[in-house]
Amino acid sequence: MVTVRCVIGLSVQNNWTLYQLDVNNAFLYGNLREDVYMTLPDGLNVNQKGKVYKLNKSLYGLKQAPRMWNKRLVQTLVKIGFVQSKCDHSMFIKSDKSIFVVLLVYVDDIVLTGNCEHEINKIKSLLKNEFLIKDLGLLKYFLGIEVIKSNNGICLSQRKYCMDLLNEYGMSGSKPNSCPIDQNHVLTNLTSNNSKPVDPTQYQKLVGKLIYLSHTRPDIAYSVHYLSQFMHKTTEAHTQIAFKVLRYLKNAPGAGILFTKGTPFQLTAFADSDWAKCVDSRRSVTGFCILLGGSLVSWKSKKQSVVSRSSAEAEYRSMCSATCEILWLLNLLRELNGAVDIPVELKCDNTATLSIAANPVFHDRTKHFEVDLFFLREKIASGLIKTKGVKTEDQLADIFTKGLLPKTHSEMCKSLGMFNFFAHLN
Repeated sequence: MVTVRCVIGLSVQNNWTLYQLDVNNAFLYGNLREDVYMTLPDGLNVNQKGKVYKLNKSLYGLKQAPRMWNKRLVQTLVKIGFVQSKCDHSMFIKSDKSIFVVLLVYVDDIVLTGNCEHEINKIKSLLKNEFLIKDLGLLKYFLGIEVIKSNNGICLSQRKYCMDLLNEYGMSGSKPNSCPIDQNHVLTNLTSNNSKPVDPTQYQKLVGKLIYLSHTRPDIAYSVHYLSQFMHKTTEAHTQIAFKVLRYLKNAPGAGILFTKGTPFQLTAFADSDWAKCVDSRRSVTGFCILLGGSLVSWKSKKQSVVSRSSAEAEYRSMCSATCEILWLLNLLRELNGAVDIPVELKCDNTATLSIAANPVFHDRTKHFEVDLFFLREKIASGLIKTKGVKTEDQLADIFTKGLLPKTHSEMCKSLGMFNFFAHLN
């Protein structure tokens, strides 16, 4: 999804048109390398009873089918001049002199964009010669996500998915909430043990749907991360928090991410952490978000894998996680010919962490996280990353590490570029 967001951001920046194709019966195009035999299906009237048939082509249901389809598609795209991306194997690029075309594929759904309409039409024709393809025209709906073009840019929204989710759980008539999770929520193993256990299957189903919804709703990323920790030991207390998230979604089911033409077109990152957030394990929460040309393309809310001994260490680990994502994005944008200014600003609101990152002198307090220390310092020294202090109230990554007050939460959503297209139709 980060790749998809980057390509959409690039298309908005360069005024490219996005097209969508759909391959009919994609898995039937795969050529099998292994010997696979099947018994005759019921109802097939063949005289040769008791025999099995060897398959030459793959069928739906075979373990080999997805892999064989992918191999066939890659071979076809390479034959017509595309190069497979090293950063994301689902992205293919065709660059020839002044022509630049990008193709994204997810199983049998294809997104096509570039700077030459003639070349795009030519590619469509070549693909139609190889496969039975349905040309869906302009990109409007992809992987359950609505792609809405407006005067401001392109908005990604999952309004229909969100409305279906609210109807499924009987929350379409509920009273809306102004924030997805309370600011001072604390739920330990001790308190949850006092709550009545519930069937984890339904809870897992709900959280799974919320995880998918968070592809266009960064405002619920922290809440979903928190709920995901209780998938196998669920109580009524966890279910109540999950339903509070649904009531929050009822407030603006059409909200999504807006991609606008940014000036300058560069990466900006915010990294934050909440030290010792988990009461049971005392592990901290990493939160970061990365904007491309002012539009949000990547974010994360995740519990750290080790216990941090100080808030500075927790913040430092968060900055290292953001740096890894920045490196990957820079490589991806380099393949997309996206001219991004270097160094990339990485903003943090912890002065101790900024001092550790900038000061080459070895501190006794940092010897237990030496690997992360040298990784970030190396990227700063090479001129790839530039750390910068930011006020706590301007720290956009705050929304990925903790629950916020309604007013602060609303302001953060606006700063992240969230936009409710359906609320502005009137």
